[in-house]
Amino acid sequence: MNRVEEIFAFLDEKFFDAHCELNYTKDYELLFAVILSAQATDKSVNKVTEVLFSKYPSLESFKDASVEDIEKIIHSIGLSYSKAKNIKACSTILLEKHNGKVPSSRKELMELPGVGRKTCNVVRIEYFKIPEIPVDTHVERVSKRLKLAKENDSTLEVELKLKRKLPRSRLIKAHHQLIFFGRYMCKSQNPDCKHCPLTHLCAHYKKSFLE
Repeated sequence: MNRVEEIFAFLDEKFFDAHCELNYTKDYELLFAVILSAQATDKSVNKVTEVLFSKYPSLESFKDASVEDIEKIIHSIGLSYSKAKNIKACSTILLEKHNGKVPSSRKELMELPGVGRKTCNVVRIEYFKIPEIPVDTHVERVSKRLKLAKENDSTLEVELKLKRKLPRSRLIKAHHQLIFFGRYMCKSQNPDCKHCPLTHLCAHYKKSFLE
């Protein structure tokens, strides 16, 4: 069993039910939740979207809302003013250019305010089930610790390396599993190395405990 097979055999066992933890019921709600999740936890995003999506139940209501009113609801998460501006602008563009539907193409998604490559990829895998592997802080950290990527790789380089190492059919599942592993076990601070069977593959463990 090679490195990649060993890592994902463990993740299949440990995090077989890994999934997106953002709450949404509509395509644009997912898009807005992912925009809000930049530098914020899914838990904190779900708290504000519960109120936000209740107050603004349609794209039209978001378009008509003031940036200030949206910001008041999401003020507890970081970058609230710019995120509020992006959500309002996205609502207008989706209604006027895309018939009120979130587009699936990378080009059209990344033309929307506040949508970078990671946000685009999350929407593509979660709503449209298009095989991608978005690289957030968890995926990046775990990939580098387990030597699936190099320490100085950019997020794009990490993404491309994971795509080369994994079958296309495995990408969506792998994305969620790497996030769960990083969120609940291989944390940035105080990772649970004691209960991890992958320490022999881990650069962080070697550097922290063996050198």
